[in-house]
Amino acid sequence: MVDFQNSKTKNTVRQSCESLLVIEDVCTFYGDAQALKDICLTVKNNEIVAVLGSNGAGKTTLLKTLTGLLGIQRGKIVFNNETITDTPSHKIIRKGIACVPEGRQLFGAMTVSDTLLLGTYSLDKDERKKMQGARLEMIFDLFPVLRDRVNQASETLSGGEQQMLALGRALMSNPKFLVLDEPSLGLSPLLVKEMMNMLKLISRELGISILLVEQNARAAIKIADYIYILERGEVTLANTAQKVMASEKIQSAYLGA
Repeated sequence: MVDFQNSKTKNTVRQSCESLLVIEDVCTFYGDAQALKDICLTVKNNEIVAVLGSNGAGKTTLLKTLTGLLGIQRGKIVFNNETITDTPSHKIIRKGIACVPEGRQLFGAMTVSDTLLLGTYSLDKDERKKMQGARLEMIFDLFPVLRDRVNQASETLSGGEQQMLALGRALMSNPKFLVLDEPSLGLSPLLVKEMMNMLKLISRELGISILLVEQNARAAIKIADYIYILERGEVTLANTAQKVMASEKIQSAYLGA
């Protein structure tokens, strides 16, 4: 039996553990309209956290706030024991947070090779030179099809291949933390399954924490360690993926089971 204890109380308990990211009482506005209301969210080291919710729930706004694209009016964000509230996006990526945006946002005429190399722009010259070759090999080992398409323009790839390329570009920055916005969008069920399995592999084998925003709740829950559900800019549920899957009440209320 899973209780529906207040999500903020649950989140406070999680913050007492070793955490890589802590979002605390964050409020974000679009003009006079409040988009996020006292959001509390924690991601621990080597953990996959899924943020679920319908369109307009505030999921993408949360990621824009985290990655510095939107300022916050109240609250704070702490990453790797450093406060990054209101830090500009170009500095956030240098701290080890990489983002795979909704829709991939690739430059269509740019080749696979150049797109991957673009992912290293946040690294200083010496670091880029030192790790670029090994990082490319790692990406090609993860996504062999990209090695075969290395000289192709991004726009000529399939949807699944483009998603792999967007993920590879993010990984080229050598991140500690990976943020993904709707990575399953437009993919077939088989490719969604492959993508989710790849995210789990990346987290476990590379030691990268992941914050995954998804409308495909069932696919996300299968790989996540912890779940947050947003409704109208508020966290309405925070619990382990295991307890969410085990509770018919939660599935009926939030997943349409």
